[in-house]
This record gives sequence, C-alpha cells and structure tokens, in this order.
Amino acid sequence: MIKTRICDILDIKYPVIQGGMAWVADAELASSISNAGGLGLIAAGNAPADWVENEILKAKEMTDKTFGVNVMLLSPFVEDVVDVVVKHKIKVVTTGAGNPGKFMDRFKSIDARVIPVVPSVALARRMEAIGVSAVIAEGMESGGHIGELTTMSIVPQVVDAINIPVIAAGGIADGRGFAAALALGASGVQMGTRFVASDECTIVTSYKQAIITAKDRDTVVTGRATGHPVRILKNKLAREFIKLEANGATKEELERFGEGRLRMAAREGDLQNGSIMAGQIAGLIKDVKPVKEIIEDIIAEAEETIRKINGIIED
Repeated sequence: MIKTRICDILDIKYPVIQGGMAWVADAELASSISNAGGLGLIAAGNAPADWVENEILKAKEMTDKTFGVNVMLLSPFVEDVVDVVVKHKIKVVTTGAGNPGKFMDRFKSIDARVIPVVPSVALARRMEAIGVSAVIAEGMESGGHIGELTTMSIVPQVVDAINIPVIAAGGIADGRGFAAALALGASGVQMGTRFVASDECTIVTSYKQAIITAKDRDTVVTGRATGHPVRILKNKLAREFIKLEANGATKEELERFGEGRLRMAAREGDLQNGSIMAGQIAGLIKDVKPVKEIIEDIIAEAEETIRKINGIIED
C-alpha cells in the first residue's frame, strides 16, 4: 500500500486530498472521502460562517475520520470562518488565494495542520518559514483559480526548495497521474475534478455530465485581466467573458459579470450562463462512481504503474 509521510501528518490511510471547491465540497462529499481513507474538505469559499459551521456539524455526524476546511482568504467572511474553524478545533486547514500568515497563531492554538495552495517556489518558501505543515503545489491544469506554471514544472521545483511535504495538484485523476506525482517528489495528490464526478457529490447531475462528456480541449481560461484567472468548461458564459476581456472591460466590470456564476452552474443547473469549473483532466474522466471506488482504483493503478516502471528498470 502506498503510504507517505503526509499520511502520518494528517492521520489518513491514503495520501489523497480532495480539492477545496466552493459550492461543491460540502459535508457529504468531504465525509465520504474521509471515510474512504483520503482527506475530505469542506470548502468555505465565499459562504458565510454559519453555512460553514452547519457543514462542519454535519460532517462530524457522518464521519469519525479526519476532515478539514478549505479557507478562501479573499472571502469577505474570512475572519468569521476562521472563528468557526478554531471553535470546532478543525484538524486540517487548507487555504487558497493568499497568505494565511495573519491566522497562523490561531490555527496553531488548536494544533491544526495548515496546508496552503501555492503557485510558485517563492510562496512555498514563505509558507515553510511561517510554520505550515505542508504545501499544495498546484499547476495551471487544474479547474477554478489557477497560476501560470504546469504541475510537471512546479512540483519538482517546490520539492527541491523546501523541506516540508509537497502535495501535487492539477491534472491528476487516475493512478498514472498519482504515480507521476510521486516520481516528481510529491508526498500525495490533491484532486478536484475527479471527485466532482462522484456519486456523493451533491451538485446537479448535469454539471457532472458536462465533465464526463468533455474532451481534451474543452476547457478555457477566463478572467486573466482581473489577476485571478479561472479555468472553466467552454460555454456561453466563457464566450461572453472572453469577448468582454477582448473589448477592454475593466476589472470591476469583469468581476461583477462573473459574480455568482459557479453557484448558478453547480447548484441551479444553468450550464450555459453558469461557471462550470473543471480541470484539463476532465477529458480523461468517463464515469460517475462512488468515492471509495475512485480512491481504491487510483491507488491500485498507481501501484501497478510503479511495478511496471520497476520492471522496465530491472530489464
């Protein structure tokens, strides 16, 4: 069985972490992944603190395994969300869209494992300096908010730059990708898009169907002009967003245009005007199945891939 030091740090069976996906990653998905041996996450996103607290309480009823909360640092409710995380002594906190430094003392007061998403070596080094437990090096292949470097390029550079564990994210949805991440020096993987296409994910079925019918070139990056580019599946929204950018729309105009679009797709089922966030790996995903099966299949395939590689070397 594949076991790395991140398993001991997070008290999980498999080094598989679920991505923090706003309006997607709720208590049901998080608890299912934790029960299956990975690390499930409740995504706070831009949700108010009372919603986050309610999902935490649900998750505690649904699993006795470790689960975490993903804190979006640009959220207008971030201070209140951190209060809830501390109140409930959440064991693992992943963060996105910024530097969690101002909250580190509070997270350390509950002995939480803090794992920020990083898009660069420089930020990874800063995160190690403030005492985080690990980092998630995320490539631009991922869905949602992205950086500029690919997974293949960022992961080994971050691994070489710091001494804490590195979790690879972006473009990983099967055992081959898992094995590749390990070969790059990662201690585990984070997956989002693959878990969206799961039985336990509570979003509308049509969103899942859009992922499993997507082809290799069906994602596009929008919002570069805002400084916060987002990868989504091509649809009417994507075309209109790109047209607005090309015509010189201001950052404020683009942000207003994009407001609420993820919820529109994931929870309301409007797949033309909503934002269908998905990674480039969507073209590899062909089915919707239980979380437990997803994780066990990935681990088994990774082990088989590693055995094949060893056979090649021995020959």
